[in-house]
Amino acid sequence: PALAQLNPDTGTRVELGERWLIASDFRKARLSEVIGVTGSKEDGTDLKSRRPIYSPLWQADGTRIRRVAPLDFIGRFMPHWFDYAICDEAHQLANDTAQGNGLGTLAACADRTVILTGTLLGGYASDVYNLLFRLEAGKMVAHGYEWGEPGLRSFAETYGVLERVTTIEPADNSCSKARVTKQIKRRPGASPLLFSEFLMSLAAFVSLEDISAELPPYTEQVIGVAMDPPLQAAYQALEEQIKNAIKEHHMNHSVISVGLNALLLYPDHAWNIGDLYGYEYDPETQRRERFLIAQPEDLDQGFVYAKERRLVEIVKAELQMGHRCCHVYAVYTRKRDVTRRLETILTREGIRVAVLTSDVPPEKREAWFAQRVREGVQVTISHPRIIETGIDLLSHSSLIFFESGYSLHTLRQASRRSWRIGQRQPVRVFYLHYEETMQSSCLRLMGRKLLVSLAMEGKFSRDGLQALDEDDDMLTAMARELVTENGVGDSAAAIWRQIQGDHNNVVIPASFTSEPAPVLEDSRSTTPLMTPALTVEAVVSALKFGSRPPSVRPPALRRREPAPVDVQFPLF
Repeated sequence: PALAQLNPDTGTRVELGERWLIASDFRKARLSEVIGVTGSKEDGTDLKSRRPIYSPLWQADGTRIRRVAPLDFIGRFMPHWFDYAICDEAHQLANDTAQGNGLGTLAACADRTVILTGTLLGGYASDVYNLLFRLEAGKMVAHGYEWGEPGLRSFAETYGVLERVTTIEPADNSCSKARVTKQIKRRPGASPLLFSEFLMSLAAFVSLEDISAELPPYTEQVIGVAMDPPLQAAYQALEEQIKNAIKEHHMNHSVISVGLNALLLYPDHAWNIGDLYGYEYDPETQRRERFLIAQPEDLDQGFVYAKERRLVEIVKAELQMGHRCCHVYAVYTRKRDVTRRLETILTREGIRVAVLTSDVPPEKREAWFAQRVREGVQVTISHPRIIETGIDLLSHSSLIFFESGYSLHTLRQASRRSWRIGQRQPVRVFYLHYEETMQSSCLRLMGRKLLVSLAMEGKFSRDGLQALDEDDDMLTAMARELVTENGVGDSAAAIWRQIQGDHNNVVIPASFTSEPAPVLEDSRSTTPLMTPALTVEAVVSALKFGSRPPSVRPPALRRREPAPVDVQFPLF
């Protein structure tokens, strides 16, 4: 039998239920024991209860190598060591997370920091607060802001839009006062002062449109599809139930979240959803009680609906035009998987389909696409977040959003996966939605938010600036539109046509063909290939290739000269 373990503080065995503690008990958990505890005075004595003592039954192994995160090591022992720090996908580092704090550590250890992102803002001024503090903490402190929630709120009040909601509840009796509840909500919008005071001097908004003459055409098309009569009747019944639940429960957050997500899903998956429930606090029972929101009707799962038929038409048309592959985005992938249904429908039409799931590691997803292309797959399907960053779909020149979701960051990143340097075929992006449904409202609202986001990147639009104070967050705005039955304004197609028009004002692509360009002979012309760049005497010494520009930081006090090579130890 296994030997019982002894407590080094008491020298006795440790009792564990009906047996003694053994060595195998330490494999899954760090165990401890509290000794010297008596619940009351011992009978017949005047002794007081003894003070409990915590006795750990484990200790660190000092003979092994201590593991430490690389950024923590850099922050502690290598201040101002690096000349440059480069961080990609900075919009994923904008929150108060461990990765975001790592950006601040790396920026403090480098003389110059370069961050890259294709979606700087998601429609809110506070999206850049943490980034600005990590990159220019001195400037933020000089403006009177401090790190943390108080500084973030002050920053949002100055450069963003906040909504204060005051709720006054009636008094329970004549002896008590009415309870006043104040709530502050963040609303989309950003002041132009944010661009002029911070972003103009810090950011360089360089996009693919600046080299668009060397890229193929890029077009976006919003396609509205009318619902089939049975689906339309079932959707309207579900919409009416959710609308009544929102009115009855006074904009309960659980009703908004569950109900509106059901309205986005139901047209694409009108079966096996089950009853929808919400939760509300009951002051009598002092518990969160469940209540019924709606009961969706189950429709025929074997029927191919209008939006799915339109998807098949688009895919066949794109393949007949010579495009090698198409990629389809769908948001609902787990419990109510839409991607597998689309795979089944397209396979029936003789189209070779493959579905990319999150089970494929991120570092292997680009190889996954290359393998599918070699196998002759014509259509690939995935969630837009899976290939949001880090993948160039040069072989897939047609992107189809069967479902768009309501994340502006994800939509902007996923819609440009094919329009990259190296693309030779015209890129076409399609947004499918059912007309007069929550899908149409969501797509229209995202178009509004996109105009706001583009305005903060220097691509100002009059309608985008006017939209700064129109809407709440996506779910609240859709809930208001559902209850009041008032549209935000233009249709989804009109909003995205305006975005496409603004894009075309900048993008003037040349005619592209899939044929290889002819080889030109050297004419030995003396005409210069490029127009000489303008030079500025004030900065010519600072902008020389091959030479290091002057540092913008004061000399580091703790930076030491590097040791000779023969005595320098390896970093890792």
